[in-house]
Amino acid sequence: MPSQKLSLQQKMLQKLSPQQIQVIKLLEIPIMQLEQRIKKELEENPILELTSDSPSDESTAQDEEHDNDNDNDEFSLEDYMDEDDIPEYRLSANNYSKDDKQIDVPFSAGTSFHESMHEQLGLADLNETQRKLAEYIIGNIDEDGYLRRDLLSISDDLAFNLNLDVSEKELAQILETIQDFDPPGVGARDLQECLLLQIQRKKGNPATCLAMKIIEENFEEFTRKHYDKILKKYEISEEELKEAIAEILKLNPKPGSSYSNPLSKSNQVIVPDFILENNDGELQLSLNQRNVPDLRMNSHYMDMLRSYTENKKNISRDQKDAMMFVKQKLDSAKWFIDAIRQRHHTLLVTMSEIIDFQKEYFQEGDETKLKPMILKDIADRTGLDISTISRVSNSKYIQTNFGIFPLKYFFSEGMQKDNGEEVSTREIKKILEDCISGEDKRRPLTDDRLAQILKEKSYPIARRTVAKYREQLGIPVARMRKEL
Repeated sequence: MPSQKLSLQQKMLQKLSPQQIQVIKLLEIPIMQLEQRIKKELEENPILELTSDSPSDESTAQDEEHDNDNDNDEFSLEDYMDEDDIPEYRLSANNYSKDDKQIDVPFSAGTSFHESMHEQLGLADLNETQRKLAEYIIGNIDEDGYLRRDLLSISDDLAFNLNLDVSEKELAQILETIQDFDPPGVGARDLQECLLLQIQRKKGNPATCLAMKIIEENFEEFTRKHYDKILKKYEISEEELKEAIAEILKLNPKPGSSYSNPLSKSNQVIVPDFILENNDGELQLSLNQRNVPDLRMNSHYMDMLRSYTENKKNISRDQKDAMMFVKQKLDSAKWFIDAIRQRHHTLLVTMSEIIDFQKEYFQEGDETKLKPMILKDIADRTGLDISTISRVSNSKYIQTNFGIFPLKYFFSEGMQKDNGEEVSTREIKKILEDCISGEDKRRPLTDDRLAQILKEKSYPIARRTVAKYREQLGIPVARMRKEL
């Protein structure tokens, strides 16, 4: 039998306090979310209030400073409150009752894509069985308007789930009815069919007739931009082909998107966290505090706590509970105000170092002036941790004289030119964009040719690296950039 013994062991653990966690959370949110966070804290904590413009503000602020200085001596509950008499549940903050439930308020948001499809189905001349099959097909159409599943799989599903024996031919006939619905192109099984359904509804002028032939008979050549093969097959001029291509480009490759729900649209409103002004070459940085209110602690609760403390021997049990609640909210208010203050300081210190590092760029606004800069560079300059710099740069924006930019825009890797000078990869991407924008669209520059041009400009970059930068810029390959 193994022997049992006791031993002492020392272990070092690093834990974040609630205050530190609060600072971290406030640090990583942008200014719009900070406004909402402050409003939420004001609703939950009666100690917090907005600073008004009244003349008594100065004296109130002095009182608060006095209260803060003497808090440990004057308002220490531990000296006179017996915690053994306090139920454990009273030591945790819970400002919600069991009756506080999330209530869903109904509201109108327009007609969705699938709702529109079902409305049109109600007007179609179909019997009950056909209508049920049509509803099942519509349920398989995605938000883009495509039927991604083949009819054979749908037929199998109907047999297993609804015990309906339906052939592919029957489903194809119902699908044809659905494809007559609006928007044009809905119910298509691939891009070719989608475009063909749309072009068939257009008036039959020479350009649309040619466009229909190209989609139906030479779709692969069209997508690969083999225009010479199309010109040769139909014996047409380049001008006629241009008109036909223009008709095709007017079509919608995602017909279902025209019925997108307005609530699901992610229209992001950008509010800059920093404002940078250039006054005759002198850069002035400030935090955007336009909608961020100043906070202070409510003097009424401070006086109440002071009064209870002076008469601590004569207070009742209920008064003790009230004092504990006020003390808890007081500490919470102090932590929150300190966290807001620390957030502002950290943001300004970090952004100031970024501006100092990229001073030449911020003075001129020339993208090629951006230096290679990574998170560690700013962390070393500020003395902050890399994770802190990452939180500051995440989802934050700065307003300059030449536009609004995300902070991540200023970070990039670097490489050395032939002469040993270190440049930002953003500078190389800018040169790539300029080369591609000025190319002959009949004979676009290949990645090999772009690599050669960069090498001539003293940027020794391999073809695969050029391809990587081109993809990051969202620029297609040379073949796809070809135009007549």
